[in-house]
Amino acid sequence: MRHALLILLLSLLVSGSSARAQGTEYTLDDFDQWKPQAGPKPLDPVLQQAQLALANNEPQRAKALAENFLEQNPLSPARAEALLIKGDALLAMDNEWQALFAYEELARRYATTSVFVPALEREYEIARAYAYGLRRKFFGTFRLIDAGDDAQEILIRIQERLPGSELAEKAGMELADYYFRIRDMPLAADAYDLFVQNYPRSRQVVKAKLRLIYSYYAEFKGPQFEGKGLEEATARLKQLQADEPAVAQKIGADALLVRIYESEASRLKSQADWYIRVKDWIAAELMIRSLVKKYPNSIAAIEALRMVPEVIERLPLSITKQCPDYAALRKAIVGVSGTEPPGVAPAVETPLPATAETTPETPVKGAVEPDPNAAQGPTNQVPPRGTP
Repeated sequence: MRHALLILLLSLLVSGSSARAQGTEYTLDDFDQWKPQAGPKPLDPVLQQAQLALANNEPQRAKALAENFLEQNPLSPARAEALLIKGDALLAMDNEWQALFAYEELARRYATTSVFVPALEREYEIARAYAYGLRRKFFGTFRLIDAGDDAQEILIRIQERLPGSELAEKAGMELADYYFRIRDMPLAADAYDLFVQNYPRSRQVVKAKLRLIYSYYAEFKGPQFEGKGLEEATARLKQLQADEPAVAQKIGADALLVRIYESEASRLKSQADWYIRVKDWIAAELMIRSLVKKYPNSIAAIEALRMVPEVIERLPLSITKQCPDYAALRKAIVGVSGTEPPGVAPAVETPLPATAETTPETPVKGAVEPDPNAAQGPTNQVPPRGTP
């Protein structure tokens, strides 16, 4: 019995070694039966010669052999391999633009073949070179044509053809980085946001989150423009502080939030300044009121409170009665006491940085001059209506 088992094991080992020597592989079919797996079909001799020519650094010969095969075999299943060889030969001849046509035909018509992914990998490398400044040749001579648009299109197509793959992840990050390099911040923000959504477990997701914040912040072009990007940057920064506190501390998220806070406040003050220039006093007061309410701790709020006397004295009485107690607000924010009625800032105050509206060289238009014979200090109260 023991000898019979030994003979059986030896026969199995011999059969297994002979099967491995022959390169035979077995797979389970639908009925759980072991079936020999069909090996890859041998490549056509012409294409084998083309591959050998490529290996021997003879791209011209490889291209000619591949084109000849494609012309002579319009229905051959090996056309995908021939197109890949043709593209590789053109790429070796420093003609990547023509190589893209071969790779694109392969990607469109032979997406189920084994050379589909290698073709897209070649396209990715070409797109990356274009994204970093490589120019296309002008009629096959000098590299004069900007290829940035071609790089964008190729990187987008790769993500559409291989969604969720590692190559698509690389293409998504490369596309976002390209927009970031050329300072197209709205598109960069969109690309980084899509990357974070599509690849939340990527090793580069933290980089994408940081670049997304920077892109939103860079969209803000100044106090005269809209501040939508600042709002998005604030929300993303607070989310980063909750999700990645160490990363947020490393980049100085608190300081960035302060900068964004001051930038948003400056935007409102800029609008108030514009309303003052066009003498829309009601809108100016509403803007100052909004600024002091939303950003009371900003420098812009302190500067806006200095503008209040000029604005209040030009408002109708019905509007003045509805104004908040700016004196109390100033006391709370700046720490200055005053006995002025609601709506008027105190005249005696802690010195603040001088502005163009308050310097002695440029007196405020319409301001009431103090009475030199008065016993009390100077005041900027508005006289009752009807007083000469």
